[in-house]
Amino acid sequence: MDQTAPQAPEPGKTIELIDIQRIMHDIPHRYPFLLLDRVVDVVLNTSAVGVKNVTVNENFFAGHFPNHPVMPGVLIIESMAQTAAVLVVETLGPDAAGKLVYFMSIEGAKFRRPVVPGDQLKIHIVKERNRGNVWKFHAIARVDGTAVAEATYSAMIMDRVAPV
Repeated sequence: MDQTAPQAPEPGKTIELIDIQRIMHDIPHRYPFLLLDRVVDVVLNTSAVGVKNVTVNENFFAGHFPNHPVMPGVLIIESMAQTAAVLVVETLGPDAAGKLVYFMSIEGAKFRRPVVPGDQLKIHIVKERNRGNVWKFHAIARVDGTAVAEATYSAMIMDRVAPV
């Protein structure tokens, strides 16, 4: 019986759909801070598209803004980071599942139009490079094909530290 460890997937391999259960396996985020519903069109080590269905029931709309709900820009950036984290974990393979991905920098963030209830946010990310456990991405978030936000950001993947 072969007892070898699971291998990382082949770079460039395509995954059509990562559902919410697999997202929750890959990254530790949970409600109310899990900002993805699925990830599609994944090309390992290269790119992915995150999907966030924005509904009026989102907890942040109660205060941002009453009677004029707008998804906070920082949460759009967070959804970009979560999409990238799923790509990183899927690229690195089973041993990376559940690791933490920490922002290191955010550059050139631009917000072009508000994201409101009823919008479907599609977050297109492309890996620019990685060196060791540091990865850099460029993302464009779109609604109905129109860019609503973009940013370049870097993040570090790390093991979880046991609580003291």
